[in-house]
Amino acid sequence: MRQGVRFLSSFLLAISSIFVQAQAAPNPAPSHPTSTPYTGDLSIFEYPERDARLQPQRILTLLDVHPGSSVADIGAGSGWLTVRAAQRVGSDGTVYAEDINPEATKAIHDRVEREHLPQIHVVLGLPDDPKLPPNSLDAVVMLKTYHEIAHPQLLLRNLAPALRPGAKLGIIDRNGNGANHGLDEAIVIHELRDAGFRYVASYDFTKADGEDYFLIFEQE
Repeated sequence: MRQGVRFLSSFLLAISSIFVQAQAAPNPAPSHPTSTPYTGDLSIFEYPERDARLQPQRILTLLDVHPGSSVADIGAGSGWLTVRAAQRVGSDGTVYAEDINPEATKAIHDRVEREHLPQIHVVLGLPDDPKLPPNSLDAVVMLKTYHEIAHPQLLLRNLAPALRPGAKLGIIDRNGNGANHGLDEAIVIHELRDAGFRYVASYDFTKADGEDYFLIFEQE
């Protein structure tokens, strides 16, 4: 009887210790300052001049997105780029519209129903995990999203299993300090290399303002 009591006491003490350690374990520190993810009016992403300024079709071409491709739009927002990618991949392709904001994913789901785009799959992700299926992607786009990611190494590690061999990762952002809705291009390249991605190319045609950039990476 005493042995049973001692065993139970030791078991409860071990569980308590694990619980305390889990509570005490801090979240990893952000690798750089970040901007708060946008949660406001999604209609601001739908202005008529945006196609001419950001040139989404050129972005998709450089990422080798074609009919039948499988693409993820991480930080999809209103679904502006998601819809254009869906039109490019056609009925035989797939577009994962991922966002961590439930209001955004609901808005995209409603848009999918309204615009009859069954090739779009809406995904509610986590800040450090986009929750995308393994071996499912030919291309990934992060449009004005990277500067909001506090732990890019962790997110990229969780994204990696979803990438097929040769998959391209495109990041469109603007130069900044991280907290001002932009992050310097050199920092992004350095972080992606540390995460096991090979830098492929850089373009400056998005907005053509000397501040915005479009980077392409592939897994090593």
